[in-house]
Amino acid sequence: MPKQIILYNLKEGVKEEDYIKWCQEFKGPFLLGLHSTQSYTLLRMVGGRKWDAQKGEPPQETKSPFRFIGILDVVSKEEWMKDVTSEAYQKDFFKKFFSDWAADGYAILGDEVYHDICK
Repeated sequence: MPKQIILYNLKEGVKEEDYIKWCQEFKGPFLLGLHSTQSYTLLRMVGGRKWDAQKGEPPQETKSPFRFIGILDVVSKEEWMKDVTSEAYQKDFFKKFFSDWAADGYAILGDEVYHDICK
């Protein structure tokens, strides 16, 4: 199953509590209402580890460069692209997300190559 992963920070002055409330009341339900979306998870990053095995640098505690990560399981890349270019997505969600909440970010789309669950 393809996944859309969005890594981002909030604009200065935005309260995380307000943003999380907006996600619970609008963003989550909106994204889950799209034809292409199977599930949506929002993570607030609380820590991280960074390493460079090429240089022989072991993992070290560090701050994540992004405070939030959104993960969407989508039916297909093609269906996802139809949804994100739709008028409803562009007008009702995208415009508000970028004008009111998001600062810098990065979005990546990938194909799942392995998935399993604990038994």
